[in-house]
Amino acid sequence: MGFFQDFLKMFKKRELSFLESYKESENVYSFIFEKENDLTWEAGQHGLFSLTHKKIKNNLKPFTVASAPAENMVKLTMRIGDAPSEFKQAMLELKQGMKVNLSGPVGNFYLNDNSPALLIAGGIGITPFRSMLKQLAAEGIGAGKQIHLLYMDSSKSYLYKDELDAIANQTSVKVTYLDSRDDLHQEIDKFAAAYKDNGKYFIAGPKSMVDSISNELQNKKISKRNIKKGSFFGYK
Repeated sequence: MGFFQDFLKMFKKRELSFLESYKESENVYSFIFEKENDLTWEAGQHGLFSLTHKKIKNNLKPFTVASAPAENMVKLTMRIGDAPSEFKQAMLELKQGMKVNLSGPVGNFYLNDNSPALLIAGGIGITPFRSMLKQLAAEGIGAGKQIHLLYMDSSKSYLYKDELDAIANQTSVKVTYLDSRDDLHQEIDKFAAAYKDNGKYFIAGPKSMVDSISNELQNKKISKRNIKKGSFFGYK
């Protein structure tokens, strides 16, 4: 999807009806919205969301769509701590039938060819990869693809673990759960040594982690065009 298509999608605002929310793990919540029949996106993209039930400052936030286009819902998963922002507090106050506005989804963070792909997730950065892998499984095209997900989480909470394990069992996708940076870098080294600049590298997580791994890959002669960075906000 090119820049022009993204530009047009950002100007098309639509309303989504809130269905339910639930707690995924400590301080992590998922919010489910009704998916309109004509709403489409590439698995891994993000949208701009605004609330309608409460007037707040900074009422426009980007979030990755954690659900796959093949799923009959729009799912957002976010970390909400003990002192949430005004926006996230308002998210917790959503009731069934309330509306949120969506512009997009847009972005170039998605699988677009059959190149070997390394997906590197840090914490809540797993959300675009859930979308990607659920879509592959739904389309039945995961078999034979060289895709390796590295899921780094020092707290070992591993969101969506049951779903990810099920996808790994029915496709050729490999999932590795990690809780140390040393182990993460060892796995990245293995993939880069095997596929070099013929692979695609997707990184999603805290900005410091994304930038550090991107620099590490470039030092290994991986070109910038083969490194995709997730758009992640709202870690506080």
